[in-house]
Amino acid sequence: MKRIQRAAGVIVGSAVGDALGGPFEFGPEGAFSARFPVAGAGGEMCGGGGWDPGEATDDTQMAVLVAESLLERDGLDLPDIFTRFQRWAASEPKDIGLQTEDVLTNGMPWDLAAALHFQVSQRAAGNGSLMRASTSAVRFAAAGREATMDAARHIAALTHGDRAAWEGTAIFHELIRVALQDIDPLTALPDILALVHPDHRDRYATVLAPDWHPDQATECNGAVWPCLGSAVWALRTTSFEDAIRAAIDLGGDTDTVAAVTGGLAGAYYGLDAIPARWTDPLHVPLPGFDGRVLRLADLLDLAHRLEGRRFGGG
Repeated sequence: MKRIQRAAGVIVGSAVGDALGGPFEFGPEGAFSARFPVAGAGGEMCGGGGWDPGEATDDTQMAVLVAESLLERDGLDLPDIFTRFQRWAASEPKDIGLQTEDVLTNGMPWDLAAALHFQVSQRAAGNGSLMRASTSAVRFAAAGREATMDAARHIAALTHGDRAAWEGTAIFHELIRVALQDIDPLTALPDILALVHPDHRDRYATVLAPDWHPDQATECNGAVWPCLGSAVWALRTTSFEDAIRAAIDLGGDTDTVAAVTGGLAGAYYGLDAIPARWTDPLHVPLPGFDGRVLRLADLLDLAHRLEGRRFGGG
């Protein structure tokens, strides 16, 4: 499979998972399969819970903001990303994580806001930095293992002061990098875990183990460890569709778990594995940015530019 097919799969797959999972957020386990018992029958982009059919949530909206900063600034400009986040947060998007909102609206500068929030709250291990990592993972994959994991940590730290969030985002970046090289990311997990900060390695090793199941989680999947663990667990199914279905059926923070799953499964199975009935209605509003709405063609364009290759290239 050509690398660009996997790269596009990451970004589109994450957005698709997000839009499919949004209407089921905080619902019970098994709700997706209860409503759509026959896989492949259609109608799954149903909307609900305040979301239109095919509408992506804050997960993808923030991922797009990261992508556009990386492209327009020709690299990692952390103050610029933070400013874009602030502009978006000030526009009252339909959904925004409480922790992320606090950091983006507390009036502190970009390099202090998250750290000071964590110092006061002592709670910053949510999945809000992991959920938006699809675009940065594609952009930094070609730079190598150390560079991609380092970039992930820096972008995560803009809103999350707890290093647990940094490490989870770094693992996701590296899983994508490996997949884009046509290597099974699941087989790379032991090597990746060796690069995780020692204070957090054991916890991630637990949730990323082949025999771990989300039922064993000690926190809700709104936390970064079980969110990533659940996504990797879902990736162990047999297709892109099965992975997304499994992720949403876990209940809880369904949009983010499915977005992370979709990014991983998109890298693993490629763009062509994502059903057109899911990509056709897909759209990503950008509150605070002149009413812009991105659709499939725009997401593919982002993928091509982030990857730095023409679509159809090697």
